[in-house]
Amino acid sequence: MITAGIDIGGTKSAVVIGRLSGDHWEILSKEQFATIPMQPDKMLSLYGSSLETQMTSLHLKPEDLKGIGISCGGPLNSKEGRILSPPNLPGWDDVPVADFFRKRYHLPCYLQNDANACAVAEWKYGAGKGSHNMAYLTFGTGLGAGLILNNQLYVGTNDMAGEIGHVRLTQQGPAGYGKIGSVEGYCSGGGIAQLGRTKVLESLGKGEKPALLERCGSLEAITAKKIGDLADEGDTLCREIYHISGEKLGQALSILVDILNLEVIVIGSIYARSRHLLAESMEMVMRRECLPVPFQNCQILPSALGEQVGDIAALSVSLGISNI
Repeated sequence: MITAGIDIGGTKSAVVIGRLSGDHWEILSKEQFATIPMQPDKMLSLYGSSLETQMTSLHLKPEDLKGIGISCGGPLNSKEGRILSPPNLPGWDDVPVADFFRKRYHLPCYLQNDANACAVAEWKYGAGKGSHNMAYLTFGTGLGAGLILNNQLYVGTNDMAGEIGHVRLTQQGPAGYGKIGSVEGYCSGGGIAQLGRTKVLESLGKGEKPALLERCGSLEAITAKKIGDLADEGDTLCREIYHISGEKLGQALSILVDILNLEVIVIGSIYARSRHLLAESMEMVMRRECLPVPFQNCQILPSALGEQVGDIAALSVSLGISNI
């Protein structure tokens, strides 16, 4: 079975064609490019042109595809296939993205929240395979979550279920999801960078010369990756930053574990790459905060699909909600 997937992100997008054989996806072709803010019509045409170029190179016709799946950050309406003004996609206001591709190729086309799509991908083909109740956390540029409950994708009333990133943990701290002290403020690339800038300013106030500032050259140039790289080199300040992020991640996971009694929580992106910097403080908090039985019966795992999770997520959406 051959399908197409479109992964729409705030900074970059990808168009991919894949083949599903049993429970394994083979990526046949892929093109990635920058997302253009404020120009959804131009981007939709670009996605279509990319898909057609890839089909031509693979000697495929539209009728050879089972369908098209689109993965995008919310808010959105998955039933109507409309993107509804996501904060990371300015100008994408009520865009009927699924209809665009249905009319262009006369194929089934489905839209799903990116965290939900990743949850399905990890549940059916990755680290959550075989579980009945699991959550997937993006932990990338932002922090979103997708939920699989009783063997079904749970999206809520308005496709907004699972937004643990919006939960406020502290009254002060880095901001994420438009809220100071939120889970996303502590557990995302942007949040870790904010925390890094705050810690650097605190160090400067004490008359210290933090290696992080010397490495980056300016506060604005500080990123989660640069903090992680220095932490791996043993820098005390950078290890402290990741320790704090791990603690806050533990608080957020404790909420999910106690409320939903999950078997598996799969975490992608930064956690998958920097688990060694986050897991100890995360587990310390979870042992303290969680009810013992739910904690003992829930595994916290890095994404098994790795850098392909976004591609396989979009391809999974192409199969339609009835096949999830």
